[in-house]
Amino acid sequence: MYRQQSPGITLHVELVDEQNNILGTGVLKPTDISGKWAKQEVNFKAGTTAAKAKMNIWFEGNGVLDMDMISLFPADTWKGRKKGMRADMIQMLADMKPGFIRFPGGCIVEGTDLANRYQWKKTIGPIEERQLIMNRWNTEFAHRPSPDYFQTFGLGFFEYFQLAEDIGAEPLPILNCGMACQFNTAEVVPLDQLDPYVQDALDLIEFANGDASSEWGKVRASMGHAEPFNLKYLGVGNENWGPQYIERAKAFQKAIKAKYPKINLIYSSGTDPDSDRFHFLDKELRTMGADIIDEHYYRSPEWFLKNASRYDSYDRKGAKVFAGEYAAHIDGKTTGSNRNIWQAAIAEAAFMTGLERNAAVVNMASYAPLFANTEGWQWAPDLIWVDNMNIYGTPNYYVQKLFSTNKGTQVASALAAGKSVSGLDGLYVSAVVDSMKKELIVKLVNTRDTEQNKQVSFEGLKLVGSEAQLTVLKGHLTDQNTIDKPLAIAPTQAALKLKGKTAALKLPANSFVMLKVSYK
Repeated sequence: MYRQQSPGITLHVELVDEQNNILGTGVLKPTDISGKWAKQEVNFKAGTTAAKAKMNIWFEGNGVLDMDMISLFPADTWKGRKKGMRADMIQMLADMKPGFIRFPGGCIVEGTDLANRYQWKKTIGPIEERQLIMNRWNTEFAHRPSPDYFQTFGLGFFEYFQLAEDIGAEPLPILNCGMACQFNTAEVVPLDQLDPYVQDALDLIEFANGDASSEWGKVRASMGHAEPFNLKYLGVGNENWGPQYIERAKAFQKAIKAKYPKINLIYSSGTDPDSDRFHFLDKELRTMGADIIDEHYYRSPEWFLKNASRYDSYDRKGAKVFAGEYAAHIDGKTTGSNRNIWQAAIAEAAFMTGLERNAAVVNMASYAPLFANTEGWQWAPDLIWVDNMNIYGTPNYYVQKLFSTNKGTQVASALAAGKSVSGLDGLYVSAVVDSMKKELIVKLVNTRDTEQNKQVSFEGLKLVGSEAQLTVLKGHLTDQNTIDKPLAIAPTQAALKLKGKTAALKLPANSFVMLKVSYK
């Protein structure tokens, strides 16, 4: 964007590599002479590839020119959208076939204080009108302070809704509930001043679902999406806790359910799964008749193994559970992508058999965080790592993908001696039926350091054929994927001969094995 106060300047745009060799150039001659702000662009091609190129702009001629909103975008974006997302990143996300996307994230919703909280209305409409604010992570991590790290909101709520639609996932927005991050300022808006926060939630539902004649539906339509986004879920706050959160949650519940009773509201149960703080919130939210309770756990691999049966005893008739943020964290002395080792991933796989087995209680689950840059991370482990040129999925990614793309349509019993298998002989097992594809899928995790031989019998089914499809994910506990070796740990597939209705399985040491059979 520019404003010519006095014409006469030509812009030369160039891409250069680290040695200042020119990779590609373009010339832009401002044409608007109204003295008002105008948009103009130039397209050009880079003749070669550079991992750390930069953009230069230099000026020729005489004149006075104001400039703003300078952006450089590739033509190759996800679905070719102008100013769109990096195609290889979104493809890896789409390949997981996620059931939902939670956005804009967790703590980013809260802000260090309420003045710098995330406000969805400031992230929609023309990009130049979206209000820039600081990013709450700009000084949060001593090993990589970034005081000039801001949010321009080129990626805003409209783009998040559009992304969810593109990949066939339910949108799951999270809104500030009138509380800043309790690890920072812990600022709380007084209850008698909470109405604007509640109204933001009501307006968001109208933005997503209202017809084009409604106030906020009209805004959505003006951005090029006349049809509703069909929003079903909305999160009230992130990792908030204490009586003050319950007071605010009740205010949101009352207003939203009165106008939009079918919207499923998701409430925070705090930052951990075990403390008095968690138990207070869980009790209060269930008393409120909460639709869904959001549980977070960043814990050791040992914790995940011990808690694989966590939901076996949860009330089937009460609130549902959203495992909104979880990841197995190994020793904190290990940093960055080095934390994404097989030991963490296999513990998560074991835990996820418990999530799958208890799908009647746990309606949704999502590993967190999703993406990280190898040179710009502030939190680890993360599911998918990128640099300027490359991308790879961690062992954790392949665990998540195997569960997500093989979740079936209903849970099936997977029993040994009449009991669920959750730690027996170091084994963790779950099973599902896909009634659409006529498949039975069994997932088995061997957490022992030795191979185990087991038999799986399929009872009550008429099997088709004499073979099963076997998928194996295995490695040494310290193995990891990297930019150079992105598939060091990745699934392999083979056919397995059946003996009648029985499969004889060899479960490699420290492995995640999936068995799939077809039935009539």
